[in-house]
Amino acid sequence: ALLGEDARGLSANVVSRLKAQWADEHRRWSQRDLSACRYVYWWADGIHTGLRSDHSDGQCLLVIIGVTPEGRKERVAIGDGYRESKASWRDLLLELKAHGLQAGPRLGIGDGAMGFWAALDEVFPDAAHQR
Repeated sequence: ALLGEDARGLSANVVSRLKAQWADEHRRWSQRDLSACRYVYWWADGIHTGLRSDHSDGQCLLVIIGVTPEGRKERVAIGDGYRESKASWRDLLLELKAHGLQAGPRLGIGDGAMGFWAALDEVFPDAAHQR
């Protein structure tokens, strides 16, 4: 564990190296080739952390989990966005296309945040909706 009592002994240097390693892993993952990926459905949601800084009001984490035709769950996308806006979701979906994703899911599953649904209709218009 990296928190609480178990975090003793972690120097600033170790934390900096871990942070750099995690950033590099995330960069490689987010730039992976998606041309062979297919998804039956996606769960999509925006996670609001409540963390605040000078320019983060309304900032949230956009997450898409997909299920393949074989029934395997995969992280499809993780990105930051502004208040689950259509523009934020659209940018994330277009990034998936830019990395080779040929088609969206047959079904998108999410809450009532309208930004995701509007972006899904624009970028992957054949996907059905379930709220």
